[in-house]
Amino acid sequence: MTTGTLIALVDGSGYSESVCHHAAWIAARMQAKVKVYHVMARAADAGAQDLSGAIKLGARSRLLAELSELDAQRAKLAQEHGRAILEDAKAIIEGDGAIEVETRLRQGDLVETITAKEDTGDMIVIGKRGEAAGMASAHLGSNLERIVRTSHKPVFVANRAFRPHERVLVAFDGGASSQKAVDYIARSPLFAGLSVALVFAGRETPEITRALEAAKATLAAGGFAAVALVREGEPEKVLATLTESEGYDLLVMGAYGHSRVRALIIGSTTTSMIRSCKVPVVLMR
Repeated sequence: MTTGTLIALVDGSGYSESVCHHAAWIAARMQAKVKVYHVMARAADAGAQDLSGAIKLGARSRLLAELSELDAQRAKLAQEHGRAILEDAKAIIEGDGAIEVETRLRQGDLVETITAKEDTGDMIVIGKRGEAAGMASAHLGSNLERIVRTSHKPVFVANRAFRPHERVLVAFDGGASSQKAVDYIARSPLFAGLSVALVFAGRETPEITRALEAAKATLAAGGFAAVALVREGEPEKVLATLTESEGYDLLVMGAYGHSRVRALIIGSTTTSMIRSCKVPVVLMR
């Protein structure tokens, strides 16, 4: 069951504008509205620090009163800052077309908030890196992996610069998540009219050949004349090379096929791909 709604997450970082433009592009193609969330972190407990020490008489009471007033001022500023971020986001999305936009300001844990709200949306749009990450290419948004691992909805990971997408590369390994991605592309208006290619990274086997042909048939039923590519090598390197050298501007792939424990031991193809690819990534669980 679809909701006709996208959930877009903004935090005021350099990626937030790209998130807004991507959300507008997706919403226009899917004829959906956009709910923009800005989730503020919980306020620190200023009273946790023991300030009594050697403070005597009324000095301690006065100091605590001043700290309490400062906390109230900080909370007010944080609220105003959050509202300003949401107002800017709404203006950007509405500026890209006749799109219905709602804004939500929340306080708490971002992942807990989105987990509670994900059933109200068909897709989650988030920036590749967050407010604290700056421009460090090796740093992913601190909440991105948590959201992808917990969400049951497709997650669109926006890169820093927006541009309309025309060529889609699908990372295909024959597994359940990659087959789900193929089904999603075949049915979703988001991909209608786009060029689609399937790529398998590794040594071709009869099983993979059959799986690729079946995937092409699924896409053909959805109106796509997809091509299938087989490239030997590590998935991260193969996909990064293809997106950069062959002009693909959107990557679709399954997310986190291994358990969390195994991913910690051997590393995660999903995280590596998000980090190394310079194009947006749509992740399917």
